Amino acid sequence: MAAREAAPAGEPTAPEQGSRAPGLRERKKRQTATRIWQAAVELFVERGFDKVSVAEIAAAADVSKMTVFNYFGTKEDVLLGPMEEHVADAADAVRERAPGESAAEALRRQLLDLIEARDASVGLSDSPRTIQVLRLVTETPVLLHRAHSFHLRRQQSLAAVLAAETGDAVLAEVAAAQLIGVRNAVFAEVHRRRAAGDPLDQVAADAARLARDAFDLVEKGLSGYAVKA
Repeated sequence: MAAREAAPAGEPTAPEQGSRAPGLRERKKRQTATRIWQAAVELFVERGFDKVSVAEIAAAADVSKMTVFNYFGTKEDVLLGPMEEHVADAADAVRERAPGESAAEALRRQLLDLIEARDASVGLSDSPRTIQVLRLVTETPVLLHRAHSFHLRRQQSLAAVLAAETGDAVLAEVAAAQLIGVRNAVFAEVHRRRAAGDPLDQVAADAARLARDAFDLVEKGLSGYAVKA
């Protein structure tokens, strides 16, 4: 999103390929969550986030107000809840990297893979709803604040992994801030251009180039840091 720092956001996602297929109850829960999310996005786009109540979202999704709160703790959660599925992405990529691979290399590889896959979590989607969510977050201060909070938790999660490996919590925080800063800068540019209507493939190509250049820049300062034994 503009500004990452506006946020990656998108529809509630399906289970990854190869994972155990969800049962009927789980599928119905996901369908209900998606219906609530879609109804909320339509109302927010039409009238603005601040002018829509949870009761109105519930009515549009044909559920009770209590059901909305059972699935999403706050009105902000209704829109940005899908982000929570990605809060540990960076930490997981570093934790699971191959021996001999640095943290920066692992995160660069992960980000380039997401860009190549046109992943909605990066903002690279042709879905009109994804673009609408990007614009909503960018234009709504309370949502932009929530997005910033998400990025901080992502950084803290990565710092915890690095600190466990290196034994130095302070340097781990410094490294995590730089590495997440690269991701956020790439996301922000993607979100800005997608919200402006730039072509998806061109934005993706430019994002990949920016990701490579930015990680190269950071690696000059992090050379040799957190190389897995």
